[in-house]
Amino acid sequence: MLTGITARAGHLRKTLSRATPVPIMIRGSAFLTGLLALGVAWPAQLLASRYFVLIALLALWPALAPAGRGGTAVALTAVGGWLLDTAGFDSRIALWRVLALAALLYLAHTLTALAAVLPIDSIVNLDVPGTWLGRAAVVILISSVLIVLALGLTADLGGSAFQLATLVGLAGATTVTILLARMAHHE
Repeated sequence: MLTGITARAGHLRKTLSRATPVPIMIRGSAFLTGLLALGVAWPAQLLASRYFVLIALLALWPALAPAGRGGTAVALTAVGGWLLDTAGFDSRIALWRVLALAALLYLAHTLTALAAVLPIDSIVNLDVPGTWLGRAAVVILISSVLIVLALGLTADLGGSAFQLATLVGLAGATTVTILLARMAHHE
């Protein structure tokens, strides 16, 4: 057992000695955006408690092992925190918070994906993450505008028409997700 621990420590030391700045910066950004997403989602009372250490460790997981399930765990925990805060703590739902949470979750996801395909010892120009983040900014901007427009429509529609549109949208999103998963599985 001691031999295994020593071997892992040696492997970690070798990996860190070969690490280059851009992949480290991307992993650090994935950690920071995940931590901010969790901070926006979770109730302030829990963030100010000793549970903050657990939340910070969870946000660190995708940065350390981006190819694993850490990004999904952070996103699901953020959604769970949002539900806990709005339903359990009766917090008011504010537009800025919804937009910030959505943007931070998307940024954390896309940075984790970039970190997963980028070896920690690779030599990369800053153009690569710059272009990657530029595309993410466009997606966030378009999504934010669509959210604001959709919220404007909810005030006009309301009632059963809005509920029907919501169910049709959820069914469409589910169908597209299933089709994409099947296409990826067949490749």
